[in-house]
Amino acid sequence: MPKRFVVAASEFPDLPRFPAGFELAESLTAAAQHLHGTRTPDATMNAAVELAVRLLPGADHAGIAEIQRGGRLRTLAWTDETVRFAAEPRHGGQGPHPDWERLWATPVVGTADSDADGGGNTLSGLGLRSALSLRLRADRRRLTVLTAYARKPQAFDEDATRIGRLFTAHVSLALDSATVREQLTEAMRTRDLIGQATGILMERMDIDAAGAFESLVKASQRENVKLRDLARRIVDANTGPGGRGVNER
Repeated sequence: MPKRFVVAASEFPDLPRFPAGFELAESLTAAAQHLHGTRTPDATMNAAVELAVRLLPGADHAGIAEIQRGGRLRTLAWTDETVRFAAEPRHGGQGPHPDWERLWATPVVGTADSDADGGGNTLSGLGLRSALSLRLRADRRRLTVLTAYARKPQAFDEDATRIGRLFTAHVSLALDSATVREQLTEAMRTRDLIGQATGILMERMDIDAAGAFESLVKASQRENVKLRDLARRIVDANTGPGGRGVNER
């Protein structure tokens, strides 16, 4: 199951709501500082949805979703339960935003009025009349999208779109930085884990470090298990009651 986040509306009391003029530059700078101060991608997205409501003129709610080729969707962050129900596919169907498919080719799509043509869609049913979706990330397999929602129709004008694009540029950079930090942290943890497993094999098999690492790699390939997972298994087995490592050459 994907992680979900609900954000308190008072988390960023120092930022003006819907800034204009010179306040916009100051607010975007403050928002960037908040975003780059986060340490994980989850925390970055958590902050981004809250900041989006404060910065984008007309926004009442915001959420971040990941869309895979073919339409599969999962929600990553939201400001409130309204956005949760707006983003989640209903009854196993596709998500409520068919225009999101256009984000593979364009950075912004919008819904001016969900009640147009008689309504009857998910957004209209939740009282969300407008939506502004902005692409955060894209590769061949998936899109990451930040969407702002409003309770009135035609809420997002050119100014909101311009501010949204500036804001999502900051979010994308912060998200990339947080992802790299998380990957480096995981790499360090994995290296330490593999080092511990190698040391255990050296002791139990009376071999040098190169031989122990080679034994670990061969066991990983033979069992079709990731090296870090096999290393964790060895360490856990060695530290448990009457611990015994694996004896693989």
